[in-house]
Amino acid sequence: MYFSIIIPVYNRPDELDELLLSLCKQTYHHFEVIIVEDGSELKSDKVVSKYYDRLSINYLEKPNSGPGLSRNAGAEQAQYDWLIFFDSDCIIPEHYLENVATHLSNSKTDAYGGPDAALPSFSTTQKAINYSMTSFFTTGGIRGSKKSMDKFHPRSFNLGVTKKAFNSIEGYGKMRFGEDIDFSLRLLNAGYKTALITDAFVYHKRRSTFRQFFKQVYNSGIARINLHLLHPGSLKLVHTLPACFVIGMASVLILSLFYPLLLLLPLAYSLIVFIDSLLINKSISVALYSIAASWIQLIGYGTGFLSAVWRRLILKKGEFKAFEKKFYK
Repeated sequence: MYFSIIIPVYNRPDELDELLLSLCKQTYHHFEVIIVEDGSELKSDKVVSKYYDRLSINYLEKPNSGPGLSRNAGAEQAQYDWLIFFDSDCIIPEHYLENVATHLSNSKTDAYGGPDAALPSFSTTQKAINYSMTSFFTTGGIRGSKKSMDKFHPRSFNLGVTKKAFNSIEGYGKMRFGEDIDFSLRLLNAGYKTALITDAFVYHKRRSTFRQFFKQVYNSGIARINLHLLHPGSLKLVHTLPACFVIGMASVLILSLFYPLLLLLPLAYSLIVFIDSLLINKSISVALYSIAASWIQLIGYGTGFLSAVWRRLILKKGEFKAFEKKFYK
């Protein structure tokens, strides 16, 4: 079994260096790597050149179009029948491909996804963001669970798909945010089978600052309504919870002017997050940062969601984006 690993990259050569180094350490060696430079100002060509004698690499450059269409460009160059997509801020455990090959040899599926984790070397902020994106107390933990939805929706930071299935749905669409969910929904709607491979996890750095993280989750909230309009029936109750959290906490703050004891509710939530993160991460600093990350995730996603409800569902305006030009700043 051979794999074509496709990695879109935009202004992140240092992180790509770590990713490529981790691929050199794989215990399973039947793969090629396709790097797609998505119109970066800070290019990765010098980083890639370090690995030409260690990996089978194809390096492409193209005008900026976002990650989805960049993945399509990489897939067009793929030699093998299984495509694997990673985000450039991932580090791949050495047994990843071996675990995937074993699973795919023993179980029939058309696409798979895997969870993510944080390395000890990640910054406190990155560990806190990882907590908020995987915790039950932010609804993030639902994303990586096989039991979370009726069918598993792989995400593109860690996704594998057969070339046949990929080509049959014509790859990724033009969405710049939420493109991976759109891709998974179209796969499932076309009758393809997806699976979660729990031991095919990656170490995912995500954003480096809370400012970047807010922009990411705000865009995700907007994307959920865009996806709802593209795929009627895809909007689930869990997707509305951050918006309910925003409305609820705003109401608590207003009512606390008359009933000060209501302020115990946000304090109680923060304490729950602190204790849970402390038990998981064994670090007081990460636990404290996790409080901030959890509030940012819920408020960012919730306000993005509500803004899209207002503009797209109530005012009936067209698709819109936020922070598109300054997403990484």
